[in-house]
Amino acid sequence: MATYVLVHGGGHGGWCYQRVARLLRAEGHEVLTPTLTGLGERAHLLDDRVDLDRHVTDVAAILRFEDLRDVVLVGHSYGGMVITGTADREADRVGRLVYLDAATPVNGESLVDVAGPVINAVRPMGTVVDDIELVLLPGHDAGLLYGVTDPADLAWMADRLTPHPWKCFEQPLVLGNEDALWAIPQTTSSARRPCRRGTGTRWRSPGPRGVSGTSTRGTT
Repeated sequence: MATYVLVHGGGHGGWCYQRVARLLRAEGHEVLTPTLTGLGERAHLLDDRVDLDRHVTDVAAILRFEDLRDVVLVGHSYGGMVITGTADREADRVGRLVYLDAATPVNGESLVDVAGPVINAVRPMGTVVDDIELVLLPGHDAGLLYGVTDPADLAWMADRLTPHPWKCFEQPLVLGNEDALWAIPQTTSSARRPCRRGTGTRWRSPGPRGVSGTSTRGTT
């Protein structure tokens, strides 16, 4: 049985994995669905220190304090930034990285660098609260972006989305253990058509890992 740590995307929380977590647990797997600081049920912890680095620290701390090993670390959308940074810090605890409709950055890239047209399109919908620039992803449009069309599912998601600090999206990811990071088997999965390099949006990266949709260790 595997241990899964499922990391959500921008504006979401661990709640978004409720259904898939039930399915995995029913098969006997261990599943953790952390909510990143300042989002979801942890929205009350939002302050001007919440950024990409804080979110990487959130997930890295879970791996350490729970003493998890050989983890299948899954990231959706912005969560791809977070799991990449986490695996860089805790490579010895990660057995596989799974990018689920997710950003796949290399060292020095931000989410804006990886998915500029997508992420910049939602910035005008944001607001500023206590000097923190926040972006609220529109539930209906966000759902359709990933192929969600059921009205009940769209309403369920829209009711739970919380504002996300813009600085998380523009902060570059700093990696310091790339040899170990890129040695971790990786799988990518996309409900959308993959974009070509150079179009300005890259959810799949032909970076140092050289892996897109396949792996040397079977499937997850």
